[in-house]
Amino acid sequence: MTTIEQYIRQHALERGESIAMTDGKESVTYGELWTRIEERAEWYSSLTEWGEIVAVRCRQTIDFLIDYFALHLCGAVAMPLEHDLPQERFDALSRRYAHYRAPEGVADVLFTTGTTGTAKGVMVSHRAILADCENLISRLGFRPDTTFIICGPLNHIGSLSKVHPVMQQGGTLYLLEGMKDMGAWYRAIEYGEGKVATFMVPASIRMLLGVGGERLSQYADRIDFIECGGAALPEADMRSLCRLLPRTRLYNTYASTETGIVCSYDYNVADAKSGCMGTVMPRSLLRIDADGRVICGGDTIMSGYADEPEMTSEVLCDGEIYTADQGWTDSEGMLHLSGRADDVINIGGYKVSPVEVEDAAYGWPQVKDCICVAEESDVWGTVLKLIVQPREGEVLDRRRLARHIAERLERYKVPMVYEETERIERTYNGKLNRKAYAGKK
Repeated sequence: MTTIEQYIRQHALERGESIAMTDGKESVTYGELWTRIEERAEWYSSLTEWGEIVAVRCRQTIDFLIDYFALHLCGAVAMPLEHDLPQERFDALSRRYAHYRAPEGVADVLFTTGTTGTAKGVMVSHRAILADCENLISRLGFRPDTTFIICGPLNHIGSLSKVHPVMQQGGTLYLLEGMKDMGAWYRAIEYGEGKVATFMVPASIRMLLGVGGERLSQYADRIDFIECGGAALPEADMRSLCRLLPRTRLYNTYASTETGIVCSYDYNVADAKSGCMGTVMPRSLLRIDADGRVICGGDTIMSGYADEPEMTSEVLCDGEIYTADQGWTDSEGMLHLSGRADDVINIGGYKVSPVEVEDAAYGWPQVKDCICVAEESDVWGTVLKLIVQPREGEVLDRRRLARHIAERLERYKVPMVYEETERIERTYNGKLNRKAYAGKK
């Protein structure tokens, strides 16, 4: 089979009464889902051309996913956008691609978060979607009886890429509107009779651990696996999850919109290593160049940036994606990330990855969230500043935090300046918004 829609059709024919999707209130079987997809595709066929990029507002609903699959079925390309995107911006993006037809085989145009520059429309092919499916199924173990909780935005690869293996395997999707309602999240955990799984960004995992994390241990035999992506999970959080869920598979995954799903690592089986992303998956390739840059290839990589050939050529060359990530591989072939090249801070000739500093700070119990940035000093030049959001009711002891970091890192990596804040800026999908702090004093 060459598309996810063909798998949905097969499940509708063979096990049409099985639940395909639910939001806790409404549920649809595979038979009902396929009927609605076909009806919606017929409607779209009268309005669109083959290869046309169609913008659709992304919501955590069954109806959105029907739109998404229907666009594929009628030969169009789905471009899911944030549901609260201003109408002017939505219309502008629709006009931007109105006369462009995507290359044959393209399924989606997904936008990167744009934290390090202008957001770009990444073309993802049906082939790449199925290759990602094979990677995830082989490494994480999606099965027909998997109930997978989607709590992240479906216009980003993190959560959207999990829809595909669930549909391919004939499992059940449980759709949630984010992590704001922890009661709803736990009700989703209790849904059905089999085991459940989910994907979360590090910020959501910190929220889960910080708000009644001990309750999680009650579901130690209920949760099959939790995958984390978007950024490396701090070691302190990994160890907390291992303690609470000793029999749950816990994964760190390396992926991006441009590269697809590349590596994953179960840190509940092996040691919880900060920055470790595991070994490369079957349909992907990975190498590190002489400058420490992570370069990815294989069937999961993007087809290019939509209508941006020059921008595409800057990162896609000879079938490989040249990422901005820095890393290395150990003797077992495991990828270890050391940060992004454009995030590295130069302190007196020493290069410091802010991720390493943040990871050390997360181990201090008063720290709820933090970000390490560069600050200019009239006396010392460029210095490290750690901006900290303390846990509720805590008064941050800056000297003890500095000593905590100094016990774990080289002296030049210990921040000189500490600042408290009520909130750390993050992007829509949970990543630290470093761009928001660039140039601030």
